[in-house]
Amino acid sequence: MPNPDHGLPERIGHLFAAALNVEVPSAETDLFDSGILDSLAFVELLLLLEREFGVSASVDDLEIENFRTVARIAGFVAARGADAPKVVSFGRTR
Repeated sequence: MPNPDHGLPERIGHLFAAALNVEVPSAETDLFDSGILDSLAFVELLLLLEREFGVSASVDDLEIENFRTVARIAGFVAARGADAPKVVSFGRTR
């Protein structure tokens, strides 16, 4: 059975390394308690997620629990269908 996360935790971990210059030890590391994310880095992360995956967060989405770990960020991205493969049918993308 294929992995439904489409490698999102690894891709998000790479974003941290490449764009924020931070290595995240694991997908379950608490990004806030460990000091990896602060308010400025959090805003930068939101911009990176929008650019990389096409997701944007509304004010209601900005609950800290959605962004506490790489695994939770991957769930946030996946829940918005941002990284799901596009299905093309009869000339339309859905």
